Amino acid sequence: MSTPPLASGPHGPDALRPLLDTVLGALTTGAAARGGPLPAGGPDAVAARVTDALGDVLPEHGDPDALRALVHTLAAGAADPADPFCAAHLHCPPLAVATAADLAVSALNPSLDSWDQAPAASALEARVTGALAARIGLADAVVTTGGTEANQLALLLAREAHGAHVRLVCSAAAHHSLPRAAWLLGLPDPVVLPAPNGTLDPAALDAALTELTGPLLVAATAGTTDAGLIDPLPEIAARCAAHHVRLHIDAAYGGALALSDRHRALLTGLDAAHTVALDLHKLGWQPVATGFLAVADATELDALHQRADYLNAGDDTEAGLPDLLGRSTRTTRRPDVLKAAVTLRTLGRTGLADLIDQVLTLARDFADRIEAHPGLELYDRPTLATVLFRPAHASDDTVAAVRRTLLHEGRAVLGRARADGRLWLKATLLNPHTGPDDLAHLLKLAEGHTPA
Repeated sequence: MSTPPLASGPHGPDALRPLLDTVLGALTTGAAARGGPLPAGGPDAVAARVTDALGDVLPEHGDPDALRALVHTLAAGAADPADPFCAAHLHCPPLAVATAADLAVSALNPSLDSWDQAPAASALEARVTGALAARIGLADAVVTTGGTEANQLALLLAREAHGAHVRLVCSAAAHHSLPRAAWLLGLPDPVVLPAPNGTLDPAALDAALTELTGPLLVAATAGTTDAGLIDPLPEIAARCAAHHVRLHIDAAYGGALALSDRHRALLTGLDAAHTVALDLHKLGWQPVATGFLAVADATELDALHQRADYLNAGDDTEAGLPDLLGRSTRTTRRPDVLKAAVTLRTLGRTGLADLIDQVLTLARDFADRIEAHPGLELYDRPTLATVLFRPAHASDDTVAAVRRTLLHEGRAVLGRARADGRLWLKATLLNPHTGPDDLAHLLKLAEGHTPA
């Protein structure tokens, strides 16, 4: 067998072109075979099809058709976020231009752990992270794999600034990665405040901060996972300032509203935070992963500094080579910032803002339809792009059965959330191409599978 071609180098593009045609063709045939938002038949049927297509994972001799066959199988077995009936999670359909940019990263394969592996990528990352941080009123930002890593970094910086006894204070609606990060970092058990209305209550927070002693870190949320709610950020920031307490805001979902003139006011108070988590693979239409942690004090990032002579030797940095190890807790990492940079430059702020405004309007239209439907119940008017609803007078078991039936038949992907003590279907409408007919049909699917 001849030596297989490489993706980069002078002959890389010529080697990639026919392979891209193969991939694009397999994506097309796979989507046609799937025929809907996700494959029918449930986990066992999908696993069986994958096993049949894969065969021997490590065969004695290679199969030249493996790329086509496995991409087809992956597409046929995918939950496609570009399908209007795939609306369960904060899992956006990526923009074509961002996906194309991501291909360049895979081909060139830079690694942002030393300048000599990623000269242009390191400069690009510095410019983009600085601009995004400035947009939300903070000093600097680092790239993360998403909200989970950003939240963990936020707690790590709080620990380095205030000591190992700093204690997390958050609401019951906060993302699960926050208490998990406290556990991973060996911090005291978090103080979790009730959130009967789905958000952090400033009065309850004030009472807790009055009673608690020692260094504290309050974590607020701008876009809860279950209902897309935004905590009252100005009031929370005021309480934290009065008690001289550090504030982190998990804006992984809602932070992109900073780009929208129409909706930016929902984030009032964001610039009072010491750290902010932001994802553009949610309301930014980027391929996973495209996350950030912004900081108010750029010097706090010095806590991430590490020295490894083969990556950032002292004489190299003194000679002017950028030191990248202090920009992440990861070593090898790809320049995920390229797809974001391409998107920001291609669409501009107003182009991305238009997409954000579209999906938030779409969620409100969907809520209107639910309110007007006698057989359905709406949880509350949406704040972001998440809408909770359920068949009227249904039991929780019925709601769960509706969702699983649609999943098993491959007809719709709806999420689930528990609020006010009941189980709700969750639609997260992140597809700006979804239209009124799609919304009507999605409701018919849910209603049609409601047991009598």
